[in-house]
Amino acid sequence: MPKKPSKSPAGKGPRTAATKPAQVAAKRPKAVSKAAPEAASKASQDLSQERIIRALETIAAHLAAQGKPAVERESFKQADAYVWHPDGRLAAVPRVSRVELFLLKGVDRMRDILMENTERFANGLPANNALLWGARGMGKSSLVKAAHSSINADRKPADKLKLIEIHREDIESLPALMEQLRASSFRFIVFCDDLSFDGNDASYKSLKAVLEGGIEGRPENVILYATSNRRHLLAREMIENERSTAINPGEAVEEKVSLSDRFGLWLGFHRCSQDEYLAMVRGYCSHFDIKVDDEALEREALEWSTTRGSRSGRVAWQFVQELAGRLGVKLAAK
Repeated sequence: MPKKPSKSPAGKGPRTAATKPAQVAAKRPKAVSKAAPEAASKASQDLSQERIIRALETIAAHLAAQGKPAVERESFKQADAYVWHPDGRLAAVPRVSRVELFLLKGVDRMRDILMENTERFANGLPANNALLWGARGMGKSSLVKAAHSSINADRKPADKLKLIEIHREDIESLPALMEQLRASSFRFIVFCDDLSFDGNDASYKSLKAVLEGGIEGRPENVILYATSNRRHLLAREMIENERSTAINPGEAVEEKVSLSDRFGLWLGFHRCSQDEYLAMVRGYCSHFDIKVDDEALEREALEWSTTRGSRSGRVAWQFVQELAGRLGVKLAAK
């Protein structure tokens, strides 16, 4: 009789055709695992190439911007005011939006100090960077523009001050602007309106180096004027947060407050009195030849300020615009 095949222990029987595909399948993942590093390496190379291309494009853009200063210096003869763009472009402003210096009421002391500082700078003498801080609508930015215009009134074209406005969000490009202005024969007021910093914004550190402390220093022909509603340019809670989380609270506060310390002039603007507010309204009406009975003018002006919830130069100007529009008077300077 033929012998029956003996049963093999599980897992130890003879190799059959059924077990071969399983072994082949077991080998396949090894082939895939070899291809994976190659694909990853290729992806990494592509990413590196993209980064290199981006870096080269950035370098090319900076080199192109560095080639512009000579052209820009010639263009300083075209206008007395410019707006700075972070791509290296200075856009001329043919007509500055401003008010006459004598129309700014209630800021006499600040006006005299800023005018003296600006005139010294225009004459090539030492002068300080200025921070105009305080109540909103009290003529901080108007005073800077009016002082610039007043200083230039009797100057020859070659001796005129140039006013350059830099926007708050472009403050990190300030060193590039300084580099353009350094070699010019003109003198410049770099003006930043409503300068302040919030949250984790660290761009104020680049401003600190430009004002004082950098190895190059501020160019001799440049001065910086800034306006802000905050005396230290930083939110109170920002300073307090630094104090509460720091190992040494004093050092954290010093770091934040040291920015405003680099402005040699601090000019504080405070809310005006009722008499100063009415003087502003009357001054505008007289300048623009708006004829209104004084008693009615005072009553309407006070009512306007009450509905606005404040008294300031800005509120006075808004009332005068309303009054002139109602009476059909155009606000054209004499």
